[in-house]
Amino acid sequence: MSTEISREDGLYYRQTLFDKAKRIVIKVGSAVLTTESGLNQTVIENIARDLSFLKESGREVILVSSGAVAAGRKKMVVSDTLKVGLKEKQALAAIGQPCLMQSYDEAFSRHGKIVSQLLLTHADLSTRDRYLNVRNTILTLFRFGAIPIINENDPVSGEELRFGDNDTLGALITNLIEADMFICLTDVDCLYTGNPLSDPAAQPVYTVARVTPEIEAMAGNSKSALGTGGMQSKIRAAKMVAAGGGSSFIGPGRQGALLQQLFSGEMIGTFFLPAEETIQRRKHWIAYVLRPKGFLVLDEGACNAIINKGKSLLSSGILEVHGEFGVGDAVHCLDHQNTPIAAGLVSYSSMDLDIIKKKHSDAIETLLGFKDCDEVIHRDNLVLL
Repeated sequence: MSTEISREDGLYYRQTLFDKAKRIVIKVGSAVLTTESGLNQTVIENIARDLSFLKESGREVILVSSGAVAAGRKKMVVSDTLKVGLKEKQALAAIGQPCLMQSYDEAFSRHGKIVSQLLLTHADLSTRDRYLNVRNTILTLFRFGAIPIINENDPVSGEELRFGDNDTLGALITNLIEADMFICLTDVDCLYTGNPLSDPAAQPVYTVARVTPEIEAMAGNSKSALGTGGMQSKIRAAKMVAAGGGSSFIGPGRQGALLQQLFSGEMIGTFFLPAEETIQRRKHWIAYVLRPKGFLVLDEGACNAIINKGKSLLSSGILEVHGEFGVGDAVHCLDHQNTPIAAGLVSYSSMDLDIIKKKHSDAIETLLGFKDCDEVIHRDNLVLL
């Protein structure tokens, strides 16, 4: 499928996928939720009304919401000129999260809806049993008729535990529960071919069939003053969702009744179609949730075998081993130009791989004194990037 989609075809794809969507994740960012005086209660009311509308139409909905740090900053009357580090942000999130949830609880209650809170760190999704526990909890909340509201657990999220931004968290949750659609509400109207503030020829992009380097380049490097993720993080999130078989939407979060307009077929924002070829949920977890503990540089033959022949990775194809990791850890495979080509779970530690790299599988037992398997990364645990 071409990345170029006509307006008519885009409208058809949108309406078809909106009609089919039964499980939806909606993410709203700090720039949409907050004002100089604190939480934007009008936006919160709009979100509660729109999500209640979707729920009453028979759909399951999840809200991924930023805003705790910004709410805490306003409650404590912290000056915008004051330099705020990680510790201060964590403390402000602890102060602001109850304010955020109280506002949501009151707004949804006016529509007769019950909300629930889940605060997550990356470790909750990178450990397989905890990942499945989060999934089971969300599915049970659906069964109870509650609307899950999810945020990063900022007060306990050190750098190694952070998702980075709630766009990534929203995409991971979308794939975790096999949602049909990820809707990202932001402070921009849509994706443009260029910066509309400096490029008079910039045109809105309404439908994206496939996230290519050209599409990623359109995102630029702009960031909101209150948010942690710019348009680039939203494009990456859409790409992650597409790989799992879902569609995504990026559009103006402050616009009243936006979701009702979307689901009635109005052409607003930018819509991303699902990928034509999707990957299994477990492999999606390996590729997008797990962070690599190390890197393996492969020779040309190994790269070709993995990419074009669907083979496992053998020790003979490994040129270099970087990082310290153990059996079962995630690593990324690189070509000779250090371009990532695959992610996988290794069958040998970094120490053992340093010994058996460039060696045939038949020599593993002689070199190590044992051989658990021939494959360094079995094809079942290997995902192309």
